[in-house]
Amino acid sequence: MIFAYKGIDKNGKKIKSTIEAPSLDEAKKKLSSKGIIYSSLKEDIRLFSNLLGGKKRYKIDLKTLSTISRELSMYLKAGITIVNAIRIISNQYKKDKKLSLFFSTVATLLNEGKTFYQALEEQKIYILPQFYKQSIKVSQKSGVLDQVLFELAKFLREQERINKQIQSAMAYPSFILIISFFMVGFMLSFVVPKITSIFTQIHQQLPLATRIVITIGETIKRDGVVIVIMLVLSILFYIMALRYSKSFKFFIHSLMLKIPFFNTLIEKTELARFSYMASLLIRSGIPMAQVINLSSNILKNEVIKDTFLQASSQVVEGKKLSIALTKTSYGIDDSFIQAIALGEETSEVEDVLKNLSELYFEENHDKVTLLLSLIEPIMMLIVGGIIGFIVTAMLLPIFSINVGN
Repeated sequence: MIFAYKGIDKNGKKIKSTIEAPSLDEAKKKLSSKGIIYSSLKEDIRLFSNLLGGKKRYKIDLKTLSTISRELSMYLKAGITIVNAIRIISNQYKKDKKLSLFFSTVATLLNEGKTFYQALEEQKIYILPQFYKQSIKVSQKSGVLDQVLFELAKFLREQERINKQIQSAMAYPSFILIISFFMVGFMLSFVVPKITSIFTQIHQQLPLATRIVITIGETIKRDGVVIVIMLVLSILFYIMALRYSKSFKFFIHSLMLKIPFFNTLIEKTELARFSYMASLLIRSGIPMAQVINLSSNILKNEVIKDTFLQASSQVVEGKKLSIALTKTSYGIDDSFIQAIALGEETSEVEDVLKNLSELYFEENHDKVTLLLSLIEPIMMLIVGGIIGFIVTAMLLPIFSINVGN
């Protein structure tokens, strides 16, 4: 539960903020432990409903989590305690209610004697990635929390950079596609019907291309609203099915892995993510079976994710990862399996995985750059081809009339 309070802090300054607690009594105890004398304390229904949406929690964006992780790593290396580091960082996010409440809750839990992992696990403000929390849990026990946080920050920053690169590269082509959609729709709905009125006076057979364009134009003019509604509903159905139906999502992801060029791009992207996270978790001291499970949670393709989960169940039984991957339903790239096998033989799986991640990230960066550079001209050619076809179809009857005369 979230409680809003007003009062005076231990330095005599007026304070107005929120605090998370399971009950009103617990909220009072937490404020008392902080040295805050409150004048009012009540459940913040508005914040609770708008911020947390009942049981729903917010997802923290990768850039913010990366920045926080990097700063925590820096302060911990400087010898500052985790509680003080949290307090220092929280001062930068005073204007952000969600983050301010998040830091306040974590700091309170740490003061109560909880570990950093327990504090992150028990806070109800943000949903944090499971691999992130597990890395922190193990690294605290092995005393390498600052190093792991730094590596996590690098990984999250790289993922955020890739997402931003794709989004920015797709912005202009998406704009062109939307404008072209309305342009073609306008031509078929208004321009073509006016030209076809001329053709009705011609008592001769129209070319096939002209008849196709006229039919499409008449259909759009007559049933345009219905077509748009059906299109929107189809897109919404696809999005909902992809989100809530595991079988449908698995089917779509399996189809994507059969498309030339995109299949290798998707597979190497997923293997790069898995390799980087697995190397980080192995360094933290997590057992291999758990490493595979946690690393597979960051994968987006359900087919490849299921492949590693199948392998993890065999690793639990005592098999090596390289052998387990050869017995799964989806065939992982042979070079990846051979590299893992070599790492297992030389007891350097961590280094092999880290090198694989760097190799795959570099290869995919070049491929993504090439793909995104080709999208714009390809879309322009497609749109130009459609408009050219419509114009040609409208001119063909006029040419035939001139030739006949």
